[in-house]
Amino acid sequence: MSNLSETLPVIDLDLFLAEHDSVQQECKKAADALITYGALLVHDSRVSEEDNNVFLDLVEDYFAQPLHELRKDERPEISYQVGVTLENTEKPKCAVDQPCLDVIASLDPAERPLDISGHHSDPKCRFFWKMGTPPPYETQYPALNAPNVIPQAPVFKDIWQPTMEKWGGSMKDAVENIAEMIAIGLGLPRDAIKEAGKYGPHILGPTASDLVKYGDKDTILAGFHTDLNCLTIHGRSRYPGLHIWARNTGKRIPVRFPPTGRFLLVQAGKQIEHLTGGLIKAGFHEVVVNEATVDTIAKRKLSHPDRPLIRVSSTFFWHLSSDNDLSPLPALMERAKSLEAVPEAEIASLYPHIKVGQQVQNELKHIALMA
Repeated sequence: MSNLSETLPVIDLDLFLAEHDSVQQECKKAADALITYGALLVHDSRVSEEDNNVFLDLVEDYFAQPLHELRKDERPEISYQVGVTLENTEKPKCAVDQPCLDVIASLDPAERPLDISGHHSDPKCRFFWKMGTPPPYETQYPALNAPNVIPQAPVFKDIWQPTMEKWGGSMKDAVENIAEMIAIGLGLPRDAIKEAGKYGPHILGPTASDLVKYGDKDTILAGFHTDLNCLTIHGRSRYPGLHIWARNTGKRIPVRFPPTGRFLLVQAGKQIEHLTGGLIKAGFHEVVVNEATVDTIAKRKLSHPDRPLIRVSSTFFWHLSSDNDLSPLPALMERAKSLEAVPEAEIASLYPHIKVGQQVQNELKHIALMA
């Protein structure tokens, strides 16, 4: 099993920030990586491994609480867009979505995800912490821009917000710089994508899976799916199990960060697919208990016997602004047509003119978070 860095292009954000002579080339490399793979690896010297560890410890401790404590932080009335989402709530869209099932059927049997046909709701939990700038206008989508929930348990009162903001801020800075690099690499103005997300309801959304209950090999923690937002950025998890699919080969790639170093993983979501008319496709992925997960569980029991056995992903969902119009950029339509060999009318039907907030609500209904 190869490291992710041996498979996906590594984009050096330091070159971009230093305005190095090779910036243009690095930006093209970033755009090409998303077109080809739907994902890329980022090196960013600003990222602190210690901040990630503090964040992971906090989220592990939070989800180690009794269920009745966690329920106090649920907000189902606003489609769980802030606060906690408990296990067996969110459904993988692909379990019932025919185009997605067609993608699975088109893959070589050896490269397919674990079977989600009998998989109901995901056993993972999640906590959504909003990291967006409130728009200076009345939004049409208030539920997507709701105020944050601070856990009610007193132990988290003083540490929750600063920890979430510190790690979330690092990932937000990185992903917004990557958005600038991708725009330049696509031949667009530098702020074409970043500005479209200026008032986006960005979310630091760690997922948590109880590996005592769900630690058997081949357990699906998050079924095969794509993300509904624009760009998703991940920090290093303590437990492997994330698989992604490369658009160009259809190969399943097990994500293994280099053992040390300041790296983050970026994946394309449905909003950037829509914005580029399919030139960039949202990246499919799943989280499962694989052999490497089982090995890590055994090692973690020995090395950290007093810590909860909970797999936490440090994930940040970067969104376009809810009230923005979403439609393919004309400058990218020709490239999308030539890459996919489909007529413009078909692209227009796949990616109709829609408000970003409506696109999000449509996707939430698919995954059972909105009635």
